[in-house]
Amino acid sequence: MQIIGLTGGIASGKSTASSILKSFGAKIIDADILARKVVEKGQPALDRIVNTFGTKILNNQGELNRSVLGEIVFNNQEKLKKLNQIIHPAVNILAISLFEKERNNGMEKIVYDCPLLIEENLLHLVDKVWLIYINEETQLKRLMERDNFTKEQAMKRINNQMPLKEKIIFADILIDNSGSINDLEKKLKNHWYK
Repeated sequence: MQIIGLTGGIASGKSTASSILKSFGAKIIDADILARKVVEKGQPALDRIVNTFGTKILNNQGELNRSVLGEIVFNNQEKLKKLNQIIHPAVNILAISLFEKERNNGMEKIVYDCPLLIEENLLHLVDKVWLIYINEETQLKRLMERDNFTKEQAMKRINNQMPLKEKIIFADILIDNSGSINDLEKKLKNHWYK
């Protein structure tokens, strides 16, 4: 079984690429969905987060209040690092178990949709890295439209990420998504059916 790591910068079209690959019959395992699962009520990662940040990060039902936790960690690099040290290992364990399940089900190829695949040094989890990218001008425009950001807000988020020129060296396949959805679909089809 081949595990394809699908990654890309913010607003590069990774979710669109994921949807297209799913339409080809790909099994998609989404790291963002796994990250939400590992912090559900009753999960060990949530208990560790409460032990680290206190019960104020829980809502009345004892579930994680993301906005409260976000306020705590996103303006404090040290606290964000602590949170990531809890969540990322739990996500990796869950991802590996899902890969194994798909291998046992006879899947030939699966896609691990993981925004921070390169940044978090998770390349050992995948066989190939497919990097979706766009030029910064298009990225800025798409991000402003998608999230209703000002130019400054959008640039701050783009500049917070690893630069494309640093990510490219880790990619097995580069997919330029500066064109239309049809263009993207053709490029993905080329690589998927090889």
